[in-house]
Amino acid sequence: MTKSETQPQRIATVHHLRPKPQPAPAPATADDDAVVLLAPRTSDLDDADRNASILDQIFNVFSSNGERERTQRNAVIAFSVRCLSAALMYGTQIILARWMGSFDYGIYVLVWTWVLILGGLSHFGLSLASIRLVPVYREREDLDGLRGLTVGSRLAALACGTAIMALGLTGIWLFEPLIEHHFVLPLYLGLICIPLFALTDVQDGLGRGNAWMSVALVPPYILRPMLLLAAMYVAHAQGAAMTAPTAAAAAIIATWASGLIQTVLLNARLRDSVPRGDRSYRFGAWLKISLPLLVILFCEVLLQNTDILVISRYMSPSDLAIYYAAGKSMALIMFVHYAVGSAVANRFATLNARGDREGLKAFVRDSVNWTFWPSLGCALIILAFGKPLLWLFGPQFEAGYPVMCILVVGFLFRSSMGPAEYLLNMLGEQALCATVLFAAAVLNIALNFALVPTYGLIGAATATSISLVMLALMNSIVVWRRLAIEIAIWKNLPKF
Repeated sequence: MTKSETQPQRIATVHHLRPKPQPAPAPATADDDAVVLLAPRTSDLDDADRNASILDQIFNVFSSNGERERTQRNAVIAFSVRCLSAALMYGTQIILARWMGSFDYGIYVLVWTWVLILGGLSHFGLSLASIRLVPVYREREDLDGLRGLTVGSRLAALACGTAIMALGLTGIWLFEPLIEHHFVLPLYLGLICIPLFALTDVQDGLGRGNAWMSVALVPPYILRPMLLLAAMYVAHAQGAAMTAPTAAAAAIIATWASGLIQTVLLNARLRDSVPRGDRSYRFGAWLKISLPLLVILFCEVLLQNTDILVISRYMSPSDLAIYYAAGKSMALIMFVHYAVGSAVANRFATLNARGDREGLKAFVRDSVNWTFWPSLGCALIILAFGKPLLWLFGPQFEAGYPVMCILVVGFLFRSSMGPAEYLLNMLGEQALCATVLFAAAVLNIALNFALVPTYGLIGAATATSISLVMLALMNSIVVWRRLAIEIAIWKNLPKF
């Protein structure tokens, strides 16, 4: 009987941490006192020694000497990829807005928002579950479970994504008379993206769980926007109309091509690191973990997109385009949050599986600082250049600057708690994390419907910002009550 067969419950739930017993300190001796007296004080170290120490630390990070350094390198890779991705996607959105105009651009924004929602939910949360399960399987050398998860989660994502696509196409056909005509064709085309979008999401989780950050992040965040821009450029060069249907067709090309390329890259890495063998498909255990994570994902998607959907209900596509440009401009700071979370999630799970509580606390402190201070710096820079950034989309987009000033409060407050959701999910508290996110999402929906009809774009930004602040506060309380870890930045300030 294999190890995995004797411990089925531990696959589904990672135990809470227990502090390791520490050896008692040895009694002081005269020799010890001599060592202390002869040792140079920190203030006596010269600048050359300090510089050498700093250079050694930098070398260790990039040469992966030690687990902490490998995680830091992954954080650097993830942050670099997300920064490059932010620049690419931001530039792509500017070009699309310039080519298409605010009306068609607003239509495309709504269509892609639906792709994000439906595609992100098609895999039943297996993307997030994979980040947690892969390190556990590797730590326990449960290769049957690892092989089964790698194949089964991707097949499930493709099958469910295809089913949702078919249901969506049928729904549009049945209710077409109730849909404004300029949305119909773009919606048809957008739905075709969903199967490969779902597959890419799951492969993102598998890549992050294995700490293969380039395989996880480059195809969806670098390659996909580049292919979208390339397809639109070719269409523009061929004289095609720069409309929402053209952009949706380009999105199909970009989504399918980047998803298939990621599949090839992931398969190559798996062949090198996981030997061939039997597969154990434990869908029951996986879904026990992933379904609460699906609730988390659904609530996260609502938090990010409720304002877009409500604005599309009460305002014009041009208004939606202005809000989207302002929101995406300010949301650039959240790439720090997601980059750090992408890099540290599997490390949280590994430390938990080992029972290294002190190591976990120290690592949480690092991750909070890695998240907040770069986010604050990015926020100040973006606000300083906010109006010129919005002008790049078109002169009328400058009206969205007040939206940026309101949203930054919510984004920074969330960053001040570090990757709290990742910590809760990786340590088996996904149910509580889902409850907190659900409460914040419900609050967000209620506030948007209450404020948007009267206050328009300002109301949407206010509703979203208040919801993010409440989410951050609730996460901090839950992490302290359940894990006895202080996660707020003001409790984890760096010591100089």
